[in-house]
Amino acid sequence: MYTIKFNFEQKGLSPVTLENVEPGQSILEVALENNIDLHHNCGMVCACSTCHLYVESGDEFLPELTDREEDFIDRAVSPRINSRLGCQCILETGSGIIEVTLPDQTQFLGE
Repeated sequence: MYTIKFNFEQKGLSPVTLENVEPGQSILEVALENNIDLHHNCGMVCACSTCHLYVESGDEFLPELTDREEDFIDRAVSPRINSRLGCQCILETGSGIIEVTLPDQTQFLGE
């Protein structure tokens, strides 16, 4: 089971901490199931960059960055060294604490 802390760059949003999160889900799926706004225009198939986020800690609990994901991160708004796509951050078997920061979602159109 995981604990995931969501931080937000968008003004007026307080951090959200979710506990007892099952492995096998993506961070995007976890966000959506918990009413956390994270855009996902391509339907979670690694074909856009709208679910872009920053993994602040806990990247060891996620699969390695693929070349395809890296290509789309390069197209994201304000990519950083710790950028990932939420749809590709599948929680591996195990448990731990993951902290992510979501860019301001008001700058995106779509879902």
